[in-house]
Amino acid sequence: MKTTIQHNDTTYNIDLSKPIDISLPIQNNEQNPIAWYLDQPEINPVVMGDFVGSVASGKSSTNFNNILFNPHGHGTHTECLGHITKDFYSINQTLKTFFFTAELISIEPEMINDDFVITKNQIEKALNGSNPEALIIRTLPNSTEKKHKNYSNTNPAYLSEEAAVFIREIGVEHLLIDLPSVDKEADEGKLVAHKAFWNVKNVKEVNADARFICTITELVFIDSEVADGSYILNLQIASFENDASPSKPIIYKVESI
Repeated sequence: MKTTIQHNDTTYNIDLSKPIDISLPIQNNEQNPIAWYLDQPEINPVVMGDFVGSVASGKSSTNFNNILFNPHGHGTHTECLGHITKDFYSINQTLKTFFFTAELISIEPEMINDDFVITKNQIEKALNGSNPEALIIRTLPNSTEKKHKNYSNTNPAYLSEEAAVFIREIGVEHLLIDLPSVDKEADEGKLVAHKAFWNVKNVKEVNADARFICTITELVFIDSEVADGSYILNLQIASFENDASPSKPIIYKVESI
């Protein structure tokens, strides 16, 4: 279904019948991606006495599961600055609008001091003057292994601090990336890219000019058939009062502007 939407005084044509889901599901098997040294998620029927919450068990008329997972380490998730602050901030309270202009770019991280790093120059070149509300970074090579990779102890690629500052300075409010973190896996808790993007100068007492409404979404996956370019992003979260929530970002190709 083709439709025209008005956003910030600009008209965009998109086809609502062609959503592109760039999220990874949470599942309790080896196909689930894992980060931060966690085990697989657990999805199991509730057991109370003779009751087993599974239709297949013959002991229940409904499927009634408990789910144990970590949003940061078990799939696509969206986080707010409360992820790194002493004071509590909730993604459910800070993310209040859900449609954004977005630019998808593909970048092959550079080898710098034995790490693969996404640099400011790479992002600036790929954007070519574009200033979207949301930036989606697909790393190359874009193997489907990303869908079920165990990232723990692999030192994945990450953003340089300079790149995160640049993204902030051009006005990007929502950053999405197909890595478990925008920061280095083992960085002694410095979290320089997180802090730079949210403009958090002191995690114990957040500065007034910190970017409270901005989000980072990690562990997305963008199929290689999806072309770089301009999209409308629908950033969907569950209503968790937590620093992060599992999320389902959906993008729609902008057909004309």
